[in-house]
Amino acid sequence: MDQLTALDAGFLEVEDSDPHVSLAVGGVSIVEGPAPTYQEFFESFAERIATIPRCTQVLRTHPLDLRPPNWVDDPHFDLARHLHRIALPHPGGDAELFELIASLMERRLDRERPLWECWIIEGLSGNRWAVLTKIHHCIADGIATTQLLSKFSDDADGDTFAADVGAARKPTGSGSAKVSLNPLSWVSGLGRSAFGAVSAAEHAAIGAAELAAGLLHPAPDSSLRGPVTAMRRYSAARARLTDMHKVARTFGVTLNDVALAAITHSYRGVMLARGEQPGRDSLRTLVPVSVRAVDHFNVAGNRVSAMLPLLPVDEEDPVRQLKLVHDRLSHAKASGQSEGGSAMVVAAKRTPFVLSAWAIRLLSRIPQRAVVALATNVPGPRSRQRLMGRRVLELWPIPPIALQVRTGVAMLSYADTFVFGITADYDTAPDIDALAAGIEDGMAQLIAAARKRRRKSS
Repeated sequence: MDQLTALDAGFLEVEDSDPHVSLAVGGVSIVEGPAPTYQEFFESFAERIATIPRCTQVLRTHPLDLRPPNWVDDPHFDLARHLHRIALPHPGGDAELFELIASLMERRLDRERPLWECWIIEGLSGNRWAVLTKIHHCIADGIATTQLLSKFSDDADGDTFAADVGAARKPTGSGSAKVSLNPLSWVSGLGRSAFGAVSAAEHAAIGAAELAAGLLHPAPDSSLRGPVTAMRRYSAARARLTDMHKVARTFGVTLNDVALAAITHSYRGVMLARGEQPGRDSLRTLVPVSVRAVDHFNVAGNRVSAMLPLLPVDEEDPVRQLKLVHDRLSHAKASGQSEGGSAMVVAAKRTPFVLSAWAIRLLSRIPQRAVVALATNVPGPRSRQRLMGRRVLELWPIPPIALQVRTGVAMLSYADTFVFGITADYDTAPDIDALAAGIEDGMAQLIAAARKRRRKSS
């Protein structure tokens, strides 16, 4: 049977732990030109979902969690229940679209049906329309979601930035290796393998200990963490990938470092505007890390680990912020936090499902006080996509929020753009647009600092 892993099922448990939470992830495609008719849209999707089993399957659960939930074909599948059409109010700009996205995403998916839905959105200004696709997190992580969504486009087999992710570049071991006929080399190889296995286990153990320590260390009280309501807000910030690459090269950091530094700048501004003093341990952030190999891009399910860096909101200078982000991410990687998270996931897989399910259920009902924000980087398509023959202008990611975390940022690279999609609790983040504007301001400051550094060195 096609069963959920403990990690996949964990998203269901977390959703069940809080009636105000919907753990669906989403993506919005902004498309050029007039919108197709509903019938055209329906017929196009009817062809494409045939290649995606999860779109026509439902979850079957078992009494007392004695076995993991498993996917079965829905004998009553009706595509019309999953495709919807809606129009924006005038003037059809970003503000109206943000509000509609928040409203559609805050509603839970019906577990009696396949766990996805799609909305065609008309009425956008500038001769545009949009498609919002919503998928439960138990089906897919960020990379799997973007791969799944790409199947709805005309460019299903296009190249993706996901190939640049560290885990994707690691060899899977399927290639043929040269076999030596020298018995001494066999002994030497066994020794190296044994030493490597011990070193890897030690590395993962240290990382797991760091993750556990981070989760057990409460963050100072702030407006960024606490119970959430049932309503959401959404906003987005944009940057040019070429600008971000220039910043990364100038300061010798990664693209992800640059993005997280801009997020750090914005959270610092929001905290100060709310009358709160940012401290060194004010923003422990959950940063998911993909452990998905390139030959598993199209496989459903969640294949992620995590790091828990403290983003330096106590630092005012943008360049210093960037250096600190780079140093802390480098430390988290070197200390084995990602490997430690993976080891925990593997341990959960090897534990009888009934025990892991009840453990996750118990933990998800205890208010967590350590993690304050979510920042996840999802690599998207390298080239411009087309949907039903129309050009896709932008792609926006939509993260969920849960477990006392009131804001989440998902980052998506698409062609030459980089978008920060922000989800927030409605009641406690009325300043979500300031968070988006702060990200763009932080990016502008880093671009200016990089330009100044290059002028000095030339």
